Formats: sequence, structure tokens, C-alpha cells
Amino acid sequence: MQPKYRILSGSVLKTIALVCMIIDHIGAHIMPYLSFAVTPLFSVGSTKITLYLIMRLIGRIAFPIYCFLLTEGYRHTHDRKKYGINLFLFALVSEIPWNLVHGGTLLYQSQNVFFTLWLGFIAICFYENYKDDFLKLSLSMVLLFIVSFLLKADYGLKGVALILLIHVLRSRPVIQAFIGSALLNYPFAAVFAFIPINMYNGKRGFIRNKVTKYIYYLIYPVHLLVIWIIVTKYFK
Repeated sequence: MQPKYRILSGSVLKTIALVCMIIDHIGAHIMPYLSFAVTPLFSVGSTKITLYLIMRLIGRIAFPIYCFLLTEGYRHTHDRKKYGINLFLFALVSEIPWNLVHGGTLLYQSQNVFFTLWLGFIAICFYENYKDDFLKLSLSMVLLFIVSFLLKADYGLKGVALILLIHVLRSRPVIQAFIGSALLNYPFAAVFAFIPINMYNGKRGFIRNKVTKYIYYLIYPVHLLVIWIIVTKYFK
């Protein structure tokens, strides 16, 4: 994309992803209880378009942007070990709200998306450390994908693969967008995530201090908890 169109900072991308994610989760967990949200508005071919479906499609934009921001975090962080530990800690913090909103219990069969981001970060580390050693790289990736499969983290193996793909193909945005979208469900919706990604100007933006950064992290578990409370109180 031409430089004049690169107008979005990392903070704006993170905000776009955050809003799309919240819309997606409200759509997934609250809209099915509202009759107007599941009533068809119009049809496209054989597909009936509802407010629920629209919100879920908007939500497909969030994950690829978060994956891209993770690869930027890897490139620019001054302490990769600390970065990885923070991802893991937020994965743990988010697990109870994730379990409650998806299963209504403290234990659920799959894990939240922070685990996917954490595994993707490790995948990038393995790639950069072993990219000149095919055997070590292959063995480390196989091990990582086994862990991902056993954890059953959100987006699964495809999510980890997408993070690594975005990192490896960062200099080839068209191929990155095409293959990245094809990896995910609803690729025709996910592809729209790569429009703002390619409008990224390389600047951090307004999220500069630790307090603001961690607030953005904490919104994930907090909004899941709020959704669970709303569903429990009003719809069950």
C-alpha cells in the first residue's frame, strides 16, 4: 500500500480489534437470546442475514489484527522473555471468565485466545532461533503444535499457524492476506482485517504507558465476565 494510506498507528489497530472482538462476543453470547437478532433481515443467495451473523462476521476482523500486533510486539519489545511471560499470565487471568461465559463453569474444554497468542509468540521465537537448522525447527514446531492441540486454545492450530505466517510474510502483504484469510473460518470476512493491517504506519500511537497497555489487556477478561453476568442474570 502506498505510504500516503499508511495512517493507522498500532494503538488504532488495537482499538479496531478490541471493538470488533467485543461486538463478536456480544453477538455470540447475547444475541441468540434476542428474537430480533436472529430474525432474517434479508438474504444473499441461500444465506439468511441476521444481526447475529453480521456481528459475528465483524468479529472475524479482530483475530488477524491481534496476530499482526503480536508480531510487531515481538519485533519491538526490549525484553522478549518478559513479553512472553505477560502473555501467559494474562492467559491464566482470562481463563476463568472464558470458562464461565462458554461453559457456565470454572472448567471448560478449550482455552482462551491469550493461550493462542502465547503459543504463536513461542512459534516466532522458535522460527527465529532455528530457521537455519531445519531439523531443530521442524521438531520444535511439531512439539508446539502438539501442545496447541492438547490445550485446545481458541482458533487452535490455525491460530498459531496464522501468527507465524504473518511474521514470516510481513514483506509480502498480498500473499500474507490471501493465505492468512484462507486459514480461518469465514475467509471473506477475515480478509477485511488485512486492510487496516496494511494501513499501519509503524508508530505506537496513543497507548504509550504501562497502565493504558494493561487496561487494553484486561478488557478481554473483564468484558467476558460482564457478558457472563448479563447472560446469567437476564437470560437464564
